[in-house]
Amino acid sequence: MSDFRPLSAQFSVAPQIGLDDIAEARAQGFALIVNNRPDGEEPTAPQGAEIGHAAAAEGLAYAAIPIGHAGFSHAQIDALDALMADATGPILAYCRSGTRSTHLWALARARAGDDVDAICNAAAKAGYDLTGLRLMLDALAGGK
Repeated sequence: MSDFRPLSAQFSVAPQIGLDDIAEARAQGFALIVNNRPDGEEPTAPQGAEIGHAAAAEGLAYAAIPIGHAGFSHAQIDALDALMADATGPILAYCRSGTRSTHLWALARARAGDDVDAICNAAAKAGYDLTGLRLMLDALAGGK
């Protein structure tokens, strides 16, 4: 059973998806799948190429913005911003637990000037705690 958790009307996150989740993502109206998990992180999980091929077979776009142990960078936030700007419909992002995907979305939204309390509330509603990122989110939002 798919575990897609909405953060906004246009962006949801999920723990590691399987190939069978791709058809469900299409059925739920997603247009793009974003992989935030580096290939090889978990060798038994479907790797990026497998997910990408399955997404293409279902008519979904696929992109990878891997986030490893080094953490987040402005380049990764830029990449997500570009994908969100160009998306033709809702986005589903995934990683091992959904946390990195949620964090990347939160950083991008804060940098775009969204209300940080609203970002944190959306994440909490989806089961993700942004307390550890709060200072960074506030800094990126520039007090907006």
